[in-house]
Amino acid sequence: MRNRLFLPLFYLVITSALILSGVASAYEVNKNAIALLIAKDKAGKTVGTGSGFVARPEGTLITNYHVLVDAHTVDVHFPDGSHSAVEGIFKVDRARDFAVLKLKEGFYSTLEIGDSVQAHDYTSALGYPSAQEAKDRDQLVQTYGFVLGVHPQAHPEIPFIYTTTPFSPGFSGGPVVNSSNQVVGLATIEGRSINLALPINSVKEFLNEKTAFSFQQLLNEDQTSLEAMYYRGNFFLYGLGDPDKAVAQFEKILARDPNFTLAHYDLAVAYRDLGMPEKSIAQYEKTLELSPNFPEALSNLGGYYFRSGKLDQAVELFKKAVQVYPNFIQALSNLGAALNKQGQPEEAIAHLKKALSLNPEFAIANFNLGNSLFALNRLDEARKKFELSQKQGIDFLSMHWKLYEIHKKNQNPLSAKKELKTILEIDPSNEEAKKKLSELR
Repeated sequence: MRNRLFLPLFYLVITSALILSGVASAYEVNKNAIALLIAKDKAGKTVGTGSGFVARPEGTLITNYHVLVDAHTVDVHFPDGSHSAVEGIFKVDRARDFAVLKLKEGFYSTLEIGDSVQAHDYTSALGYPSAQEAKDRDQLVQTYGFVLGVHPQAHPEIPFIYTTTPFSPGFSGGPVVNSSNQVVGLATIEGRSINLALPINSVKEFLNEKTAFSFQQLLNEDQTSLEAMYYRGNFFLYGLGDPDKAVAQFEKILARDPNFTLAHYDLAVAYRDLGMPEKSIAQYEKTLELSPNFPEALSNLGGYYFRSGKLDQAVELFKKAVQVYPNFIQALSNLGAALNKQGQPEEAIAHLKKALSLNPEFAIANFNLGNSLFALNRLDEARKKFELSQKQGIDFLSMHWKLYEIHKKNQNPLSAKKELKTILEIDPSNEEAKKKLSELR
């Protein structure tokens, strides 16, 4: 399954997205309108899978453009066991990453098309995880969350719905619905706790097209399409885990168009994966030169500066990311961590509390908040945050040292001893921990 963009965010341990409960709908989503798409090349080999949904009963189906890259045919399967084939393409928009397809003649179940969304609106996404074997076509998955905001990403003129509703690989092209089960977006980009959906208003005007063209025409056009090259490189990087192939593809794009923002962004990720931080930083800087308000690029470059000790630059970038995207959970947490390092725990607390109000299960934000409270000598509160983050998956050496200090000050030698033993499990040669453990004995 090709994923348009998997958002790599530095210095973050991201837990599962917040799941909303108690949101009642007047009726269930019409799941028989939601399709598994299997794209095949001329030899009949599967080149990708994705999701889609029917918007018109005569067989007008919506999905992501990137699901179609290199496809010669696309088979469409529905939860009730029925299937169809794509007979033509009404519309593709490579920049916005959507496609409107024509199914073979028939009468199909549909989803109702909705309108725009606002921050904190309920959302649910439906799709077929790509890890799911094609034979299990009835395994449609539904996830839940809420809207964080509607913001541009790499292209200022193209907005996305930022949502906590998680998209698995394979959800691409599937519907994102509101509390009335109306489609408000197209699941497009998975990014751990940031998931991006294209607003359905970008697609609406093309739902009544009558003239379709063939996959062969699309293949011919895609031979020279920079967007098609980008999605191939994206697939090499995130789908196959092959950054070398991705670098070659992105460099080909930039040789033709040095201002292709997303190619710079993902080239930065590829260089990061290859252990080339200087090259990665240069590509993030170029990304921001072309798109100064690209939130993820701001946060990722700030992460590099944070690691290298350039705290002032890191704080500046994190603050700008939060200014552009006020509900950017990771940037809020990163900003809190950087402010802690600068010795400003009181200022950090406000950002960290906001991150946790959006996602209480965000482990790294709980850890960072524990650091703030520890610096302010609010030890009992700090202990609770550290223990909560530990339950959520954090196991940092620094956290165990702080817990040791808290237990020692609270005259709790057994708990202090336990933390020293944990430190030695993580770092068996830690002489300081050995010495303190000996003193406790």
